[in-house]
Amino acid sequence: MRTRMRMTPLLASPSCSSSGGGGRKADLPPLRRTPRQRLERRWATSSDKARTNNTTSTTSVKAPPNGQLKKEGDCSWAWDDHHLEKDNLWATIREEIARDSKAEPICSSFLFSTVLAHNTIEESLAFILANKLDSPVLPATQLMQLFLEAFKSDEIRSDFLADLLATYDRDPACKQYSSCLLYYKGFHAVQTHRVAHYLYRRGRASLAILLQSRASETFHVDIHPNATVGKGVMLDHATGVVMGESTVVGDNVSLLHHVTLGGSGKSTGDRHPKIGSGVLIGAGAVVLGNVKVGNCSKIGAGSVVLADVPPRHVAVGVPARNIPLVGSDTTAPVQDMNQLYDI
Repeated sequence: MRTRMRMTPLLASPSCSSSGGGGRKADLPPLRRTPRQRLERRWATSSDKARTNNTTSTTSVKAPPNGQLKKEGDCSWAWDDHHLEKDNLWATIREEIARDSKAEPICSSFLFSTVLAHNTIEESLAFILANKLDSPVLPATQLMQLFLEAFKSDEIRSDFLADLLATYDRDPACKQYSSCLLYYKGFHAVQTHRVAHYLYRRGRASLAILLQSRASETFHVDIHPNATVGKGVMLDHATGVVMGESTVVGDNVSLLHHVTLGGSGKSTGDRHPKIGSGVLIGAGAVVLGNVKVGNCSKIGAGSVVLADVPPRHVAVGVPARNIPLVGSDTTAPVQDMNQLYDI
């Protein structure tokens, strides 16, 4: 008899991801700060907490130096001083989960099975994804082994850690690292795609496409397994995001819900958008054809992009027109996640 691996039937509500149950982070006073000030305060608190509570004797996997991951200029993903190393990040997540389990006993079985029962963040993520994608013909036991195999790749491991850190940095609703790991379907969809892409590039197209199909049904995100996605990528809300077969997304990119990176018809070959690093794509935006969106650019919500967008420009309208980013707007749009532009 085949034993199937399932998560506990207890359901965790989003309120279980925060020990205080409130909408504002516990360490923030009720005053308005700039996004940068909020991030700096959160980074400092998280780093101090990890140094205090990480008492394990395991050797930390050091974050690569900043220059190592920069490929296309200052908008590419780079590990910063505030980013936790892998072991410190895992220790912080376990501390968050232990606190939440104590505060909300009804969540304890769910939180134990998804996080506390595992020795590494790779095992935890593999378990979470396998159980979300489980089906009668694609059981969680087989899926978990598949994910663990892929997570042995240094590149995939580095990429999903960067995605988790990027989501925590950019999403003010993400109050704990564990919230992203457990509940954010955009993060889950991207990591499932990374495994499908890993399989596709190794000649296992049938399994890769099956995994894509399950991810589309489960997360309502459709990314072809041949599409290339960089590190430090966030899909915020994620519902309705589509990326076609020859799509390329650079490092340090944020996409909101209902973004389409599609072809323009029945042509074959290289026919999908190429998104540079540090790009912010607003909700409902559509980019069609083999067009290039330059580094550090922004595509406004609801815009339709049919032609190239130069670096450090904002594309707005239907069809979109390109406007240079000037003054304070020359910082990477992905840093402040500001979808608005004063025309």
